[in-house]
Amino acid sequence: MTKSHPGAADGSDIRLSCRNIWKVYGKNPERYFSKDEDVADPATLVRRIRDDGAIPAAADVSFDLRVGEIFVIMGLSGSGKSTVVRCLSRLVEPTHGRITLNGDDLLAKSAKEMIKIRRHKIGMVFQNFGLMPHLSVYDNVAFPLSLQGESKADIRAQVDNVIDLVGLRGREKSYPHQLSGGQQQRVGIARSLAVDPDLWLLDEPFSALDPLIRRQMQDEFLRIQNDLQKSIVFITHDFLEALRVADRMMIMRGGQVVQTGTPAELITNPVNDYVAEFTNDVPLARVLTAAEVADAKGQRDDGLKRVAAETPVETLLPMLAEHPDGLIAESDGAPLGLVTAQSVIAALARHSGQSADTIGQAGT
Repeated sequence: MTKSHPGAADGSDIRLSCRNIWKVYGKNPERYFSKDEDVADPATLVRRIRDDGAIPAAADVSFDLRVGEIFVIMGLSGSGKSTVVRCLSRLVEPTHGRITLNGDDLLAKSAKEMIKIRRHKIGMVFQNFGLMPHLSVYDNVAFPLSLQGESKADIRAQVDNVIDLVGLRGREKSYPHQLSGGQQQRVGIARSLAVDPDLWLLDEPFSALDPLIRRQMQDEFLRIQNDLQKSIVFITHDFLEALRVADRMMIMRGGQVVQTGTPAELITNPVNDYVAEFTNDVPLARVLTAAEVADAKGQRDDGLKRVAAETPVETLLPMLAEHPDGLIAESDGAPLGLVTAQSVIAALARHSGQSADTIGQAGT
């Protein structure tokens, strides 16, 4: 599980800000936003748009992406998640709203300026790898740098760096048809990272891969993120994938935001049945952390083993078998509380609605 990013109080760590974004498909969609009062009640406006036969593919979508954060947008097919991510780069033009990257208003940029921004500041990876079949691995990765007019020496240094990063050393001269699906996706990832983007957009990057390869690519993605700490918007329809990679996540339905929060918040406090359906089959031990199951009243430090606050319960359970006296959950070196089998059972009961006796009998 990735480390959460609480964010700076003054908002100085915000990489991307998306405010009240709408994308409406239909005749003259701008007419719905001619007056401020037209968008004062988004639910009413959505109904009006649909009654007119238009399509609100994204409706009043707002969120912030922090520096170094993985923000997952998920939902079923047709929920609007891919529309939103394309609006962020203006591959799809938003009908209304505001998007800022590093404080710059992207919707105020000209088409020429947006091309430059996409080449220099935004990396994109899609489900369709989009590799050029007539180019080698090296040339595919080098392509965006050549568009920037970089020198051959600089291109060589950067391509070598990202090829090493994604584990493709030795395959530089290979062509896409000579690579496995997982290797092709690594080329796509390397190409998007070659420009060292401020913002990394990934739209279901692993969904076309076989389950085993998909899991391996998720591992590689998290390893790369641990090294680079990119600011990432990651699209998926798979909650288990979201659970593995997300710092925070946003669930969409019918173009609208249903709930935003950490994976643990969505699982333990779903706002409605729709969100609960996504999380029904996810064991709480996958999402609750040491900080959330620690007993602050039992806090002591008498030589017990320490664990990071964000350590998931599923990792703690075998550790508790080896340390029956408990573990000290800590954050930045400061103890938060004592984690014991009893505190874990109590936390699971509190969040699941079951009795502690029932969970204890099930062996957590």
